[in-house]
Amino acid sequence: MAPLKLEDPKTKYPQPPFKSQSQPWPGLAGKMDPAPDHGEKSYKGSGRLLGRKALITGGDSGMGRAAAIAYAREGADVAINYLPAEEQDAQEVVALIKAAGRKAVAIPGDLRDETFCKQLVEKAVAGLGGLDIVVNNAGRQQTHASILDITTEQFDWTMKTNIYAPFWIIRAALPHLQPGSCIIGTTSEQATDPTPDLYDYAQTKAATTNYVRSLAKQLAPKGIRVNGVAPGPIWTPLQVSGGATQEKLMQFGGQTPMGRPGQPVELAGIYVQLAASDGSYATGQVYGSSGGAGMP
Repeated sequence: MAPLKLEDPKTKYPQPPFKSQSQPWPGLAGKMDPAPDHGEKSYKGSGRLLGRKALITGGDSGMGRAAAIAYAREGADVAINYLPAEEQDAQEVVALIKAAGRKAVAIPGDLRDETFCKQLVEKAVAGLGGLDIVVNNAGRQQTHASILDITTEQFDWTMKTNIYAPFWIIRAALPHLQPGSCIIGTTSEQATDPTPDLYDYAQTKAATTNYVRSLAKQLAPKGIRVNGVAPGPIWTPLQVSGGATQEKLMQFGGQTPMGRPGQPVELAGIYVQLAASDGSYATGQVYGSSGGAGMP
């Protein structure tokens, strides 16, 4: 094998300024400019998750899509959940999972509904023939300059998506998880260094970090690991569908020491490591990836 060339991480991916752009919630990765890199062409697997069965919420785009691609190429069968409006992105992921020679299960639906969350787990178990990796990645993020701008309905939407849904999904999945299984939550640098415009979102990420650490202690005696991934500014549809102001979007990631936002593929390896059996002593951990901008 030829040696891999070194790449300068500062210039490896696009840097700001970015073009002003906006999409209705929840946004599509396929319509972003520049298009995010989820590892479609670059991620190469080595069988680290051969035979595993994973459910990933928000698997159509962002870190969920990067994890789905990586898991499939590492040998796992993958079920993804997404909103019906994201069908276009989701079908691209389904095609990529199948191209890797793995089973793909697409389950659209709104995670704010407790009944659907139970059905989601049931459909994933039936479609995959079991379940041993649960990635709670889906999230809602909307920017608001003031708490006075957030309605009770909007606050409830964020809480139901980011906090209630993982609770419902984990509770439904737990009876199916055997020793060696794992649960992974997507948290954020917002959990420990919140910005003033993401009042409600930041609270949910602090809660995510906390449930990871609490649940890890509860489930370790059962041989089930629980960990989290804490991204910094990552180029995903969250940003172009109301998660950032246009001013912030155009300079997105520029405030980091790396001088650019991260791409979803740059976190794919973390999701793999936390699911792989050689990471068996890691539980209750939160792995950060923020371009040098703080701690998880």
